[in-house]
Amino acid sequence: MAMLTPATVHALLDEHGLHPKKSLGQNFLADPNTARRVVARAELPAGMPVLEIGPGLGSLTLALLDAGHDVVALELDHRLAEVLRSVLHDAGVADRVRVEEGDAARVEFGALLGGTPGAAWACVSNLPYNVAVPVVVRLLEQAPAVERLVVMVQREVGERLAAGPGDPQYGAVSAKVAYFADAEVLGLVPPTVFVPRPKVESVLVRLDRRAEPPVEVPSADDLFALVRAGFAQRRKMLRRSLAPMLGDRTPAVLAAAGIEPTARAEALGLEEWAALARCAAEAA
Repeated sequence: MAMLTPATVHALLDEHGLHPKKSLGQNFLADPNTARRVVARAELPAGMPVLEIGPGLGSLTLALLDAGHDVVALELDHRLAEVLRSVLHDAGVADRVRVEEGDAARVEFGALLGGTPGAAWACVSNLPYNVAVPVVVRLLEQAPAVERLVVMVQREVGERLAAGPGDPQYGAVSAKVAYFADAEVLGLVPPTVFVPRPKVESVLVRLDRRAEPPVEVPSADDLFALVRAGFAQRRKMLRRSLAPMLGDRTPAVLAAAGIEPTARAEALGLEEWAALARCAAEAA
């Protein structure tokens, strides 16, 4: 199957009078080798259907189809959705792609993916930089059918998604991702493979959904609220950063969980956060 190249991407943009919108984070993948590499690194089971968020002009879509995967492509920009439909029609593969127009920050994923109980999906996407974190978190929280995510994101964002305790990028999002999935940075993606070229490096990140959370807590929402409170002032000791949430109970909760009151949020792994959440619930 013929892939999109920088020349064809520029030609499509010129033909349809399109200009990439910075406000939507539009940087179009324009390198066939990178598109194929992303699909290969995803290591998807044969025939697994794929949700692609932000397909743009279809570079990654065509690579997914070439590898035997049917695609649901969710595009926010109506103009791009129309061009994508024409690209797929000209390639003779329109019957294997359902192009939907909508916002990944609001769409109901169950309806989008067909609502078939037990059906396993992947999400393989070049995510717009400005929405990558909320979209990934929303998929983990609200789309249990999506068992694997392989996404291209800004390097700083990708490293944050996969970070562990003690890593410079480790934060509240890292802990939340660890609750739902095993995350790994697969490699760098240079700016030269995009049109227009972004000013930052990208990375490819793989997230494999866990069958069950690795920790037990009375409430996942309460766990995440505690993590957010701890990282809200990450340079403060936990005895201070958790006080607005736990109040006078803070020293007792920390002691019960076996956490030093002088510890800081970035030193705690998911197990320690879960211990804090359990002890906070017991002390409530």
